[in-house]
Amino acid sequence: MNKKIAVFASGTGSNFINITNNVKNGKIDAKIVLLVSNNPKCGAINFALQNKISYKIINDFRYPDEEDRNKEYELVLKYYKTDLILLAGFMKKIPKNIIKLYENKIMNVHPSLLPKYGGYGYYGMKVHDAVIESQDKFSGATIHFVNKEYDKGPIIIQEKVALSNSDNAYSLSKKVLQIEHKIYAKAVKAFCADQISTKANKVLINE
Repeated sequence: MNKKIAVFASGTGSNFINITNNVKNGKIDAKIVLLVSNNPKCGAINFALQNKISYKIINDFRYPDEEDRNKEYELVLKYYKTDLILLAGFMKKIPKNIIKLYENKIMNVHPSLLPKYGGYGYYGMKVHDAVIESQDKFSGATIHFVNKEYDKGPIIIQEKVALSNSDNAYSLSKKVLQIEHKIYAKAVKAFCADQISTKANKVLINE
Protein backbone atom coordinates (compact mmCIF):
# COMPACT_ATOMS: atom_id res chain seq x y z
CA MET A 1 0.00 0.00 0.00
CA ASN A 2 1.36 3.41 -0.98
CA LYS A 3 2.77 5.52 1.83
CA LYS A 4 1.03 8.90 2.15
CA ILE A 5 3.43 11.86 2.22
CA ALA A 6 2.89 15.40 3.50
CA VAL A 7 5.46 18.02 2.48
CA PHE A 8 6.18 21.20 4.47
CA ALA A 9 7.61 24.09 2.42
CA SER A 10 7.88 27.87 2.68
CA GLY A 11 9.58 28.85 -0.60
CA THR A 12 10.02 27.53 -4.13
CA GLY A 13 10.04 23.95 -2.89
CA SER A 14 12.58 22.48 -5.30
CA ASN A 15 12.87 19.34 -3.16
CA PHE A 16 9.06 19.13 -3.07
CA ILE A 17 9.00 19.32 -6.88
CA ASN A 18 11.78 16.74 -7.18
CA ILE A 19 10.11 14.23 -4.84
CA THR A 20 6.74 14.71 -6.59
CA ASN A 21 8.36 14.03 -9.96
CA ASN A 22 10.00 10.89 -8.57
CA VAL A 23 6.58 9.71 -7.36
CA LYS A 24 4.99 10.52 -10.73
CA ASN A 25 7.56 8.55 -12.70
CA GLY A 26 7.25 5.54 -10.42
CA LYS A 27 10.69 5.74 -8.79
CA ILE A 28 9.09 6.25 -5.37
CA ASP A 29 6.11 4.09 -4.38
CA ALA A 30 4.06 6.71 -2.54
CA LYS A 31 1.42 9.39 -2.87
CA ILE A 32 1.90 13.09 -2.10
CA VAL A 33 -1.35 13.86 -0.29
CA LEU A 34 -0.68 17.29 1.22
CA LEU A 35 1.46 20.42 1.17
CA VAL A 36 1.65 22.46 4.38
CA SER A 37 3.00 25.99 4.17
CA ASN A 38 3.17 29.13 6.28
CA ASN A 39 3.49 31.27 3.13
CA PRO A 40 0.38 31.51 0.92
CA LYS A 41 2.36 33.24 -1.85
CA CYS A 42 5.21 30.72 -2.16
CA GLY A 43 6.15 28.80 -5.29
CA ALA A 44 5.40 25.48 -3.60
CA ILE A 45 1.69 26.44 -3.40
CA ASN A 46 1.65 27.20 -7.14
CA PHE A 47 3.20 23.80 -7.87
CA ALA A 48 0.65 22.07 -5.63
CA LEU A 49 -2.21 23.80 -7.47
CA GLN A 50 -0.78 22.85 -10.87
CA ASN A 51 -0.47 19.22 -9.76
CA LYS A 52 -3.80 18.96 -7.94
CA ILE A 53 -2.14 18.40 -4.56
CA SER A 54 -4.16 19.53 -1.54
CA TYR A 55 -2.57 22.27 0.55
CA LYS A 56 -3.08 23.86 3.93
CA ILE A 57 -1.82 27.26 5.13
CA ILE A 58 -0.84 27.29 8.80
CA ASN A 59 0.77 30.46 10.11
CA ASP A 60 0.69 32.94 12.99
CA PHE A 61 -1.77 35.19 11.14
CA ARG A 62 -4.41 32.50 10.58
CA TYR A 63 -3.80 30.78 13.91
CA PRO A 64 -2.52 33.42 16.37
CA ASP A 65 -2.89 31.09 19.35
CA GLU A 66 0.06 28.67 19.48
CA GLU A 67 -1.96 25.83 20.97
CA ASP A 68 -4.62 26.14 18.25
CA ARG A 69 -1.90 26.30 15.59
CA ASN A 70 -0.14 23.19 16.87
CA LYS A 71 -3.46 21.33 17.07
CA GLU A 72 -4.24 22.29 13.46
CA TYR A 73 -1.04 20.62 12.26
CA GLU A 74 -2.12 17.48 14.09
CA LEU A 75 -5.67 17.51 12.73
CA VAL A 76 -4.75 18.05 9.10
CA LEU A 77 -1.99 15.40 9.15
CA LYS A 78 -4.38 12.89 10.70
CA TYR A 79 -7.11 13.78 8.20
CA TYR A 80 -4.80 12.92 5.30
CA LYS A 81 -3.58 9.74 7.07
CA THR A 82 0.02 10.90 6.78
CA ASP A 83 2.74 8.24 6.99
CA LEU A 84 5.76 10.48 6.33
CA ILE A 85 6.44 14.21 6.63
CA LEU A 86 9.11 15.81 4.44
CA LEU A 87 10.55 19.23 5.25
CA ALA A 88 11.55 21.05 2.07
CA GLY A 89 12.70 24.53 3.03
CA PHE A 90 10.10 24.99 5.78
CA MET A 91 11.03 28.06 7.80
CA LYS A 92 9.13 27.28 11.00
CA LYS A 93 10.07 24.98 13.85
CA ILE A 94 8.03 21.79 13.95
CA PRO A 95 5.82 21.70 17.07
CA LYS A 96 6.69 19.22 19.82
CA ASN A 97 3.33 17.44 19.54
CA ILE A 98 4.02 16.64 15.87
CA ILE A 99 7.59 15.47 16.58
CA LYS A 100 6.23 13.12 19.26
CA LEU A 101 3.40 11.76 17.08
CA TYR A 102 5.64 11.24 14.05
CA GLU A 103 8.87 10.05 15.65
CA ASN A 104 11.29 8.89 12.93
CA LYS A 105 8.65 9.81 10.35
CA ILE A 106 9.74 13.41 9.72
CA MET A 107 12.67 13.90 7.32
CA ASN A 108 14.62 17.08 6.74
CA VAL A 109 17.29 18.01 4.21
CA HIS A 110 20.21 20.16 5.38
CA PRO A 111 22.79 21.73 3.03
CA SER A 112 25.91 20.64 4.91
CA LEU A 113 27.59 17.54 6.27
CA LEU A 114 26.00 17.52 9.69
CA PRO A 115 26.93 18.01 12.46
CA LYS A 116 29.02 20.72 10.75
CA TYR A 117 27.12 23.95 10.13
CA GLY A 118 23.92 22.76 11.78
CA GLY A 119 21.70 24.20 14.46
CA TYR A 120 19.79 27.41 15.01
CA GLY A 121 20.62 30.13 12.47
CA TYR A 122 22.30 27.81 9.96
CA TYR A 123 20.07 27.54 6.91
CA GLY A 124 20.22 28.23 3.16
CA MET A 125 22.96 30.55 1.98
CA LYS A 126 24.14 31.14 5.55
CA VAL A 127 25.43 27.55 5.57
CA HIS A 128 27.25 27.96 2.25
CA ASP A 129 28.73 31.30 3.35
CA ALA A 130 30.12 29.59 6.48
CA VAL A 131 31.66 26.75 4.44
CA ILE A 132 33.36 29.19 2.05
CA GLU A 133 34.59 31.36 4.92
CA SER A 134 36.07 28.31 6.66
CA GLN A 135 37.85 27.30 3.42
CA ASP A 136 36.60 23.74 3.72
CA LYS A 137 37.65 21.31 1.00
CA PHE A 138 34.29 19.48 1.06
CA SER A 139 30.67 20.22 1.72
CA GLY A 140 27.54 18.24 0.93
CA ALA A 141 24.02 17.47 2.06
CA THR A 142 22.41 15.47 4.85
CA ILE A 143 19.01 13.82 5.14
CA HIS A 144 18.04 13.22 8.75
CA PHE A 145 15.06 12.50 10.92
CA VAL A 146 13.76 15.44 12.93
CA ASN A 147 13.81 15.50 16.71
CA LYS A 148 13.39 18.25 19.33
CA GLU A 149 16.79 19.84 18.58
CA TYR A 150 17.65 21.68 15.36
CA ASP A 151 19.57 19.38 12.98
CA LYS A 152 20.36 16.83 15.71
CA GLY A 153 18.08 13.96 14.63
CA PRO A 154 19.43 10.60 13.40
CA ILE A 155 21.28 10.90 10.08
CA ILE A 156 19.82 8.79 7.26
CA ILE A 157 22.07 9.64 4.29
CA GLN A 158 24.96 12.03 3.62
CA GLU A 159 26.89 12.73 0.44
CA LYS A 160 29.80 15.09 -0.01
CA VAL A 161 30.99 17.30 -2.85
CA ALA A 162 34.44 18.79 -3.39
CA LEU A 163 34.90 22.54 -3.48
CA SER A 164 37.01 24.15 -6.16
CA ASN A 165 39.15 27.26 -5.63
CA SER A 166 36.71 29.27 -7.72
CA ASP A 167 33.62 28.30 -5.73
CA ASN A 168 31.59 30.94 -3.93
CA ALA A 169 28.48 30.47 -1.80
CA TYR A 170 26.21 30.67 -4.85
CA SER A 171 28.08 28.12 -6.98
CA LEU A 172 28.40 25.83 -3.95
CA SER A 173 24.64 26.05 -3.35
CA LYS A 174 24.02 24.76 -6.89
CA LYS A 175 26.35 21.78 -6.35
CA VAL A 176 24.76 20.94 -3.00
CA LEU A 177 21.21 21.24 -4.35
CA GLN A 178 21.95 18.54 -6.92
CA ILE A 179 23.06 16.24 -4.10
CA GLU A 180 19.99 17.17 -2.02
CA HIS A 181 17.66 16.10 -4.83
CA LYS A 182 19.51 12.81 -5.31
CA ILE A 183 19.79 11.67 -1.70
CA TYR A 184 16.39 12.97 -0.54
CA ALA A 185 14.70 10.88 -3.22
CA LYS A 186 16.83 7.89 -2.19
CA ALA A 187 15.89 8.26 1.50
CA VAL A 188 12.18 8.66 0.73
CA LYS A 189 12.23 5.67 -1.61
CA ALA A 190 13.84 3.52 1.12
CA PHE A 191 11.31 4.67 3.74
CA CYS A 192 8.37 3.93 1.45
CA ALA A 193 9.78 0.47 0.73
CA ASP A 194 10.06 -0.21 4.51
CA GLN A 195 13.85 -0.46 4.22
CA ILE A 196 14.68 1.97 7.04
CA SER A 197 15.07 0.98 10.67
CA THR A 198 16.30 3.01 13.63
CA LYS A 199 18.10 1.61 16.64
CA ALA A 200 19.91 3.53 19.38
CA ASN A 201 19.70 6.75 17.34
CA LYS A 202 21.37 5.05 14.35
CA VAL A 203 19.61 4.59 11.01
CA LEU A 204 20.00 1.43 8.94
CA ILE A 205 18.93 1.16 5.31
CA ASN A 206 18.29 -2.47 4.34
CA GLU A 207 18.42 -2.44 0.55
